[in-house]
Amino acid sequence: MPDAATPAPQPAGTRAPLNAVDVLALVCELFAFGTLAFWGFAAWEFPWNIVAGIAAPVAAILMWAFFVSPRAVFVIHPFLRALIELLIYLSATIAWWSMGLGWVGLVFAVVAVTIGVLAGRRRFA
Repeated sequence: MPDAATPAPQPAGTRAPLNAVDVLALVCELFAFGTLAFWGFAAWEFPWNIVAGIAAPVAAILMWAFFVSPRAVFVIHPFLRALIELLIYLSATIAWWSMGLGWVGLVFAVVAVTIGVLAGRRRFA
């Protein structure tokens, strides 16, 4: 007899509907990518600011696309997936700290990790 708390399996080719946690997770990821671009353009001298401003967010986006995204190229263990997501958030936090805005980095870190934990619990429940 199935438990009432157990969700029904999704039909092939579909996924669970989005909720507020999923949207907030997307906002945190976009904020991290934007932070890395801002850090690259603002924290470096010309011409390195152009290189860092483009390379830092592109590297983070590629890591996310390869390992963390819902349609990731490489399927890895959920703990490694969470670790890579945390490293992206950590890089954005360190970028804020290196620009002298440690409080922004700290608030972002707390919000991003909280949302990441809630999203992970929802994904793997």
